[in-house]
Amino acid sequence: MSPAPPKHLDPAVSYASDENVFLSQIYESPMGYHFLKRPYELIPLGVKDRPVVTFLDEQGNEVAEEGDVAFSRYTLKVRPDARYQPHPSLAVDDSGDPLYLFDSASEGARFRSIPDFPQTGDRAVHANDYVYGIKRLADPELGSPMLGFMAQYIVGMKEFTAQLAQVPRDQWLNLDEYPMEGLKVVDEHTLTLTIYGRYPQFIYWLAMRFFSPIPPEVDRFYHNPGFIDRNLTLDWWPVGSGPFMMEKNDPNSEIVLVRNPNFREDYFPSEGGPGDLEAGNLVDAGKRLPLVDRAVFRLEKEVLPLWTKFLQGYYDRSGENHGNTNNVFDQAFTVGPDGVEMSGDVADHGINMDPDVKPGIYYYGFNMRDPVVGGYTEEKRKLRRALQIAFNVEEYLAIFYKGNGINAPSPIPPGIPGHLEGEAGINPLTHEWIDGGAARRSIDEARQLLVEAGYPNGRDERTGEPLKIFIDVQSQAVSNTTMNWMDRAFGQIGVQVEYRPADWNRTREKLLTGNTQIYSHGWLADYPDPENFLFLLFSPESPLICKCDGANNSNFEHAEYDELFRQVRVSPRGPERDAMVARLVEIYREEAVWLFAYYPKDIYLSNPWVSNTKRHGISKATLKYINIDDEMRQLKRAEWNQPITWPLFAGAMLMIGLVLPGITAYRRRQNATAKNTGSQ
Repeated sequence: MSPAPPKHLDPAVSYASDENVFLSQIYESPMGYHFLKRPYELIPLGVKDRPVVTFLDEQGNEVAEEGDVAFSRYTLKVRPDARYQPHPSLAVDDSGDPLYLFDSASEGARFRSIPDFPQTGDRAVHANDYVYGIKRLADPELGSPMLGFMAQYIVGMKEFTAQLAQVPRDQWLNLDEYPMEGLKVVDEHTLTLTIYGRYPQFIYWLAMRFFSPIPPEVDRFYHNPGFIDRNLTLDWWPVGSGPFMMEKNDPNSEIVLVRNPNFREDYFPSEGGPGDLEAGNLVDAGKRLPLVDRAVFRLEKEVLPLWTKFLQGYYDRSGENHGNTNNVFDQAFTVGPDGVEMSGDVADHGINMDPDVKPGIYYYGFNMRDPVVGGYTEEKRKLRRALQIAFNVEEYLAIFYKGNGINAPSPIPPGIPGHLEGEAGINPLTHEWIDGGAARRSIDEARQLLVEAGYPNGRDERTGEPLKIFIDVQSQAVSNTTMNWMDRAFGQIGVQVEYRPADWNRTREKLLTGNTQIYSHGWLADYPDPENFLFLLFSPESPLICKCDGANNSNFEHAEYDELFRQVRVSPRGPERDAMVARLVEIYREEAVWLFAYYPKDIYLSNPWVSNTKRHGISKATLKYINIDDEMRQLKRAEWNQPITWPLFAGAMLMIGLVLPGITAYRRRQNATAKNTGSQ
């Protein structure tokens, strides 16, 4: 079930996570993630082994990693058994020429969708397909959301983009004819990719769908005249070498994926993370993937019909997060001292609940350039800390998110190196460790911090004016009930609140210009490394510094933080890097940069015949691991959808009760008439 239709299915253009649900089943990027292991572990997917990294100096000579590194060259070996799905773009005649290339729109007018083409073809994945796919990221006509970021790293990408911008576009442009300095095809199964400097996290980017292989023939096929008018595009009909292929794309109704008959040999992992064996997550170890032949995604616009069909067994899995089931939350769940649990009726169905703390963070941040709450003096830190203590995140999550969130003592969420649990992980400036748990520091302590900050009882000691803070909120994201709760929270320390609601465009404009005091934002992991979260406070990411849509919306500037972050960005994993990450978290806490933060937690439900439902958090390429017990599914559907016959029997008895007296009276009259007639 899907809450909204996908807008883009071209891996160079798509950026939304719900689109990735489809793309990650159809395409295979060079790298991927182990399904079960935690912390998250990279594994080769489209390539045979992990890329070999060579470090080069300015002259292109090999140097040691600790040397004067100007470039890093990644050598990738494409696995020889990788093969594309059957597709008309790869169909050829006896001479090896493409079957479906047309000179005019009228020639191909009879083809309305991909299934209309009578013949298909396929071939092995080549190294050049990966090169071609990366070149598409740099094509300014496509407008890839990754272009700006990748051009900072991939050698020659900026120049390649500038060159293509000057090329006339009246027909298909063969990108093979335009070299990019940082890309090289060594042979049919080998390519190299060169980036500037040393950036160990780049290997994580190779696990993203943006780096999926794209055959030039596919790009050429979709540029046939008139095809775009009928949605015959890569953005509508993706072509990949992954475990599934698209059979039907009706985004306003349903999307159907079926097994790719050419998918390489791949098997369910035989080892997992802690607890996987006991949890039964290795039952299918060693089985050939994918485990199902077909997956149907239907668009359900209403929550209640969706939920009813799920309970009737007509959907295998529920709407995937607590937001999608929020309207039926009270029917589905109960909130107790141990958190969210399934209600009795749902539990009786044998439904499996998979709570999942996402590798992400949502937060309200201070604008460090604001004259009231910003600044780096001790008084300003104490003011921000008082506000942090007053905002009871635990209560806020319990009331408004029904417990589906965890207070975030650091910017690094669970599952990411640098996140610490238990007493070692609390923020000692806002919490204490008491009786084996984290307890928020008292309101009295918050009031004392306000006194030390120059605001006794919430009033400026110099002017006597009450302290008022301004929170920029998105109109559709915060309710009156939420704002009333915040009013009471800050009112405990005498602080007044004024809300400035606006739509997203206006809010974004305020962030870009630094015209906020307190704002809301969030970030979900692109890859499982602390750098992917700590960069949210890196000063060059401030919109006011980079003059761009930077991620440091707090405009936080701290020389030690910036220097440590630069070292973390280029350092390999190890104790030295861990110590630097810990210090970055400590600086974040000392400076009290965000008002509050929490790690989002989603709830996923599956009917009892569905197995291997463990959530991953980073990768969406998990459909191939899902298994279905179809015999149980049919039995449960029959059991849960028994025809209700008692109303028919009751209605029949009622009719009998109503009609029988009339029949009896009629017969009596008839008998009486017969007797009278006889006596005459």
